[in-house]
Order: sequence, then C-alpha cells, then structure tokens
Amino acid sequence: MGGENSVDLVTVAAAAHWFDLPKFYALVTRLLRKPGGIIAVWCYYRSVVSPTFDPIMKRFFDSALPYSDPKAQYAFDGYETLPFPFESVGLGSEGKPLLLDLPKEISFEQFLMMLRSWSAVNTAKDQGVDLLSEAVVKELESAWGGPRLVRSVVYKAFMLVGKIKL
Repeated sequence: MGGENSVDLVTVAAAAHWFDLPKFYALVTRLLRKPGGIIAVWCYYRSVVSPTFDPIMKRFFDSALPYSDPKAQYAFDGYETLPFPFESVGLGSEGKPLLLDLPKEISFEQFLMMLRSWSAVNTAKDQGVDLLSEAVVKELESAWGGPRLVRSVVYKAFMLVGKIKL
C-alpha cells in the first residue's frame, strides 16, 4: 500500500468480516485519497442452483452453523450489521447493502471445492466432525445431477461502497 492520502480504491472480497474492523477502517481512512478515495467491500453467503439442490444445500449450511466463527454472522446477515463508517456513494451503505446476483457456470466438483474451503467445514473437521462425509457429498452430487454436470449457480451477494466522511 502507498502512504497517507495516496490510495484511490480499497477493495475487499469475501473477507471484511474477518478483519479487526476498527484497525482496518483506521488504516483505510489514513490511506484513501481525500477527496475521492473509495472503499468497496462485498461478500456472499448463499447460492441458488435448483429447486432440487437448494433444500439439500440449506440443510448442509444449517449443519455447518454450529461450527461457524461469530464473525461470519456479518456475512450471514448480508453485511446489514457490518459496521461501515463511510459516506455512501449510492452502491450500498451501512445497514443497507446493495444486493447483487452473481451468476457463474461451474461443475459440481468446483462447487464442492468451494464448500471444502468454508471455515466452518474446516473448524468441524478440526473437532473430528466431517460435515462433507461421503453420504453428504453423494446426496449433494445426486441433487446436482452428477459430478461433471455444469450448472448455472447464482451467488447471492451484497456490497457496501463508500468514501471518507469529510
């Protein structure tokens, strides 16, 4: 990063909720160019695949909730509760994120890789619980339509964009 008042844009994808927000926002405030510097944070927590797959995925998601870090609640809330002390530029603001649908064509194997990256899945594994057991994977795969089938997945995303309050 540059020095004070030298950065035009700070972006954070699917990670702001993990940060020490007061420290991060203090750094952003120091680095962003005044006037004109922008901060944009976005994330997703849900996806829509099909009427057959989605209820099974919800059941899987619910099984992962007990292993979720409390900071993940910001993402589960769609960043509506994420502190965001910046002036709105019309693309979401504190308490009112901009909702976005992000479509992506992926195979079941790619979707499964994403599930395996979830912090709750890894926390459960560290505690001896396999949320993605062979039976669960087979159920998800069957509802998907097979391991190589490419489907259109719509990630339900949300974004906050702002500038320094002067």
